[in-house]
Amino acid sequence: MFAKNVGSIDRVLRIVAGLVLLSLFFIYPDASWRYLALIGIVPLATGLLSTCPLYSILGISTCPVTKA
Repeated sequence: MFAKNVGSIDRVLRIVAGLVLLSLFFIYPDASWRYLALIGIVPLATGLLSTCPLYSILGISTCPVTKA
């Protein structure tokens, strides 16, 4: 579907950051900034799918180069 452009270290960092941000949504139920934590869906999704639309636009790839 989409070309993979997120490497393994980048992927793990995105998943961890996404989970941390989403956990803030549940840890602080009365905070006024609570819904800003839902931005964690973006790094979580890009980490799980191993593709980042912004990387595609900028021509960046953190995947290792495979020799053919």
